[in-house]
Amino acid sequence: MTTQSTLLPDRETAEVLDRTLVARPSLRDTVDQSIAMAWRAMKKMRRNPEQFFDVTIQPLLFTAMFAFIFGGGLAGSVQDYLPWLIPGVLAQTALTACMATGTQMREDMDKGVFDRFKSLPIARIAPLAGPMLADVLRYGIAATLTLLTGFLLGYRPDGGVIGVTAGWALTIFAGWSLSWIFAWLGTVARSAQAVQGIGMMIMFPLTFLSNVFTDPETMPEWLQKFVAVNPVSQVVTACRDLINDGNFSAHVGWAVLGCSVVVAVFAPLAVRSYSRKI
Repeated sequence: MTTQSTLLPDRETAEVLDRTLVARPSLRDTVDQSIAMAWRAMKKMRRNPEQFFDVTIQPLLFTAMFAFIFGGGLAGSVQDYLPWLIPGVLAQTALTACMATGTQMREDMDKGVFDRFKSLPIARIAPLAGPMLADVLRYGIAATLTLLTGFLLGYRPDGGVIGVTAGWALTIFAGWSLSWIFAWLGTVARSAQAVQGIGMMIMFPLTFLSNVFTDPETMPEWLQKFVAVNPVSQVVTACRDLINDGNFSAHVGWAVLGCSVVVAVFAPLAVRSYSRKI
């Protein structure tokens, strides 16, 4: 049975929301409300540490596993494979982590958490933007642990501090932008299990039919065309340019533009679908 504490936001969050209640929230009100929702989501993460398993254990497991399994066969050695693998695993981890956004959102809607928000004249985007703003912390943890695992295995990028930091930041931005797709799925799917199933169908083609693990030139010509337009491939190539070479290439610009387009398309769709649901 759902308890009252599950249905209602905590007192601190409610106070912030109540201070910003207006008939039509202004931009400042929307920001304040989104931050309040982000704080609520972070407190929920703290009370449910299992939500961090996919961004703590998975990066360590995937990085080490793929390095030792594929390194010798694809690059001749683990050391030679790491410059190709680490930026790819960064993108894969971000994509996997953002799937949880839609699943958890659907669970909150099923439990009635948003019933309280429906009665408040707050910005419709705040209950969506808040949790995804908090999820930036999860993406940051995943990206950091992936890089640290690579360093422990002997990875020494030539991009310097600026290049590595830029690649790290691009990965987080890519994960946050893709999370809007799963947020939209969370508002249109009938259950959390459906969101997870659809997410897996999206994740596997985008991840494995890309340049994450191997050079596209080894693939059939028809598959190379799909890999070339795969958004994950664009992000991975941009991260390799930044982390391995410190090169702010055209791929970086295209990756940022592509992620921005995803937000511009799916954020309004998620908000509109969410407004209809509640």
